[in-house]
Amino acid sequence: MSSGDVVVIGGGQAGLATAHTAAARGLRPLVLDAAAGPGGSWPSYYDSLTLFSPARFSSLPGFPFPGDPERYPLRDEVVDYLAAYTARVEAEVRFAGRVDDVRAEDGGFSVTTADGTVVRSRAVVAATGGFGAPYRPSLPGLDDFTGTVLHSAQYRNAAPFAGSRIVVVGGGNSAVQIAVELAAVAKVSLTTRGPLRFQPQHFLGRDFHWWLNRTGLDTSRLGPRLIKGSVSVIDDGKYRAAIRAGRPDHRPLFTRLDGNRVVWADGTSERVDVVVLATGYRPHLPFLAGTGALGPDGAPLHDGGVSTAVPGLGFVGLERQRSFASATLRGVGRDAAYVLNSVLRHPARHATAR
Repeated sequence: MSSGDVVVIGGGQAGLATAHTAAARGLRPLVLDAAAGPGGSWPSYYDSLTLFSPARFSSLPGFPFPGDPERYPLRDEVVDYLAAYTARVEAEVRFAGRVDDVRAEDGGFSVTTADGTVVRSRAVVAATGGFGAPYRPSLPGLDDFTGTVLHSAQYRNAAPFAGSRIVVVGGGNSAVQIAVELAAVAKVSLTTRGPLRFQPQHFLGRDFHWWLNRTGLDTSRLGPRLIKGSVSVIDDGKYRAAIRAGRPDHRPLFTRLDGNRVVWADGTSERVDVVVLATGYRPHLPFLAGTGALGPDGAPLHDGGVSTAVPGLGFVGLERQRSFASATLRGVGRDAAYVLNSVLRHPARHATAR
């Protein structure tokens, strides 16, 4: 059995930012990550993924993103950046250290990993983020569809799908980016429940992240309350132009899938080879199941990332947990500081010891 001031579960961007913040406060953070090496979930994303924020707004605390600050980094650049950050963070980072169980006991926590190692700590921060479980929506006929169904988490590049008839479900940034990429080699329809919403990449000569930062809206808790619902697609004009040109075409969500066919809202049907679900993710926190920290749907019970059920437990990296930037490289550092301050110095509000 070993011990530390705070155990951070997850070694991606949220976990690294939390570890850096803890070390800067003179604490001894221990990071436990299930992956074999650094990079968090980034190595598993599709090949062409490009950040929608410039490098100057895509840094973790204490280590600016290298290179031209105005460029939009590619997936592999982010992986390399996180590997470099891991090497310099003042914390012990254990890879291949999947956490199986967390227990609150004796004024602290015991954390058990898959190999049976038990770690005692004063506080625990679950920093696995909100991208642990690809979300598969309940769509009529989806379970019996005889073609190929894959989530965007399984998509890598367009090459295997040349010549296919494809339907992409979803209206977010990844859905549009993947649909446009596939449309270069296949016949693709992008289908959504509502209209697509676009956010211009630049406004008055500045990237819109500059405006978010300048106004404070990016990190304000008022942001998610002012604008509810789906996030707009960030576009420099090429995605909207592609959709207007029908590459891909955009249609209302289909009525149902029937065998290997899709039935559209206007009653027409056609054969489809592949359905891509670009429908987002949900938090995956099975190691907290015995703590009472999760709701009936498995989602964490928290206020701004601070557990409302278990004192000393916090979360970093959840979407919109405190602001628009909460699940991003530029935002996790601020959330980590807030969460650490709360879980180390004050019991969670309305917390019940278990």
